[in-house]
Amino acid sequence: MKSLLRNEALAISALQKLPTELFPSLFKEVFKSRHMKILTVMVAEWPFASLPVGAMMKVPDVVILQAVLDGVDILLMQKVDHRRSKLRVLDLRNVHNVFWDVCPGIEGVDCSKGTLSKEQTENGLPRYDLRWFLKVVTDFELRDHLDEQQAFLLQWAQQRKGSIHLCCMKMTICATPVHIIKMVLDTFQPYCIEELELSTVWTPVALSRFACCFGQMRNLHKLHLSCIYIDTKDVNTSEDKEKKYSARFISQISKLNYLQHLYINGFYFSSEHMKQLFRCLRSRLQSLSIDLYEFSQSDLQHLSQCKWLFQLKHLNFCGVTLMNLCPTPLQFLLKNVTDTLHTLELENCSIRDSQLCALLPALSQCLHLTRVNFTDNDISTSVLKDLLQSLGNLSKLTEELYPAPLECYDDLGHFLVSKFAKVCPDFLDTVRAKREPKTISFSSHSCLKCFQRCVFDNKARLCPCLS
Repeated sequence: MKSLLRNEALAISALQKLPTELFPSLFKEVFKSRHMKILTVMVAEWPFASLPVGAMMKVPDVVILQAVLDGVDILLMQKVDHRRSKLRVLDLRNVHNVFWDVCPGIEGVDCSKGTLSKEQTENGLPRYDLRWFLKVVTDFELRDHLDEQQAFLLQWAQQRKGSIHLCCMKMTICATPVHIIKMVLDTFQPYCIEELELSTVWTPVALSRFACCFGQMRNLHKLHLSCIYIDTKDVNTSEDKEKKYSARFISQISKLNYLQHLYINGFYFSSEHMKQLFRCLRSRLQSLSIDLYEFSQSDLQHLSQCKWLFQLKHLNFCGVTLMNLCPTPLQFLLKNVTDTLHTLELENCSIRDSQLCALLPALSQCLHLTRVNFTDNDISTSVLKDLLQSLGNLSKLTEELYPAPLECYDDLGHFLVSKFAKVCPDFLDTVRAKREPKTISFSSHSCLKCFQRCVFDNKARLCPCLS
C-alpha cells in the first residue's frame, strides 16, 4: 500500500485489479494521508454495496467531502447500466461503523461478490427507496444558518436529484428559521427522517408553517421535543390564533405511525395542548421521557389514560415535580405496563412517603424491571424499607439507585454522615434477605459546595467536603 501511495498514477491504474479485501485498508490509508485524487477514484471503484466514509470524518471537511462526491460523479457519468454498479449506499454519518474494525475479512461482507449482507444493506433504509440508484445517507444538525459542508452537500444533491437520493436519518433543528428548514426538506425527502430533535423559539405562525413539514416525517421513530417555546410577543397573533397554530403542529403527531420513542424536555404548551398531544398518538411507544418545569395533575391524568403507553419499556420522569400531585394516575399507568417495563427513572421528582406507598403494589408487579432510580426524593427510612421489600422479588434488577432517607438530614438540611453509615447496611440486609443485588447504591443530595454526593455502595464514600 505504501508503495502504491508513493506513485499516484500507478495507484490509480492498479485499482481495477486490486483484490477486493485490500480496498478497506487502502482506503483508510488514502483517507488519512489525504491523497484526494486516489480517494476519488477509489469511491468510483468501491467493490462493496456500502461505503461508510462518515465514520472516518470526525470533523467537517469540505475538501474530503468534495473528493468523495467527485467519485460518485464518476459513477453517475459512466455510460454503463447503473444497476451493475456495486455501490448502493454512501454513508456520511459520523457514527462508529464495524465495517472499518474488521477489514480485511469484513463481517457481513462477501468479498468475492463485493456485497453486504441483506440485513446490513436494508437496515434503516425504507424498502420503497431501493429503486434509487444511489442513496447518500447523512445526519443533519441545523442551526441559524447552513455551514459550508451542509451548503455544499445540498447544492450537489439538488443538481443530481434524478440519480441520487439524499437521505437524512437524524435531523436536529435548533433556532433554525423555517425558510431554511423548508429549503433543506425540499432536498431531503422528509419521510426518510427517523429521528428528529426540535429545540427552538418560534412565533405561533412559524410553528404553524413548520407543521406541514413535520407531518411529512411519517417514518419518525424518535421524536425529541426539547425547549420549545412559543414567542407570545408577536402582536399580530391573537390568543385564539396562537392556540390554533399550536394545535395544528401537535395534530401532525397523529400521522407518525412508526413513532416508538418520545422525549419531552422543556416543551412549553398548555395543559390543553398536552392533552391533545397524548390523544394524537397513533403508535405504541417503547420509551417515554418527560422533563418539564410545569406538569399538572391534568397532564398526568391524560398521560396515564393514553392506551399507546401501555406497552412502555422505558419510563423517565426525572425532574418532574410530583410532590403536589395525586399519584393515582401514575399508579394506573404502572399497572398497565407491569408486563413490559424495563427501566423506571423517578429521580428528583420530590416524591413523598404517601405517594410512594401508593405506587408500591404496582411496582412489585413490574417483574421485568432491570433498572430503577429514586434518587433525590424525600423518603423516610420506614417507607424506603417498604420500597426495598416490594422490589425484593424483581430478580431481573441489575441497577438500583435510592436516596438517603430523610433521617440522614438535620432540621437545617445538613447531612448526617454517622446516621447514613448506620442505616445503609440495614437497607442492604433488607434486599439480601430476598435476593442478591447486582449494583445498588444509596446517595445524598448533591453537596452545594462541591456538587458531589455521599454514596453508599457496600461502603460509604463521602463528598470531598465531608471526607
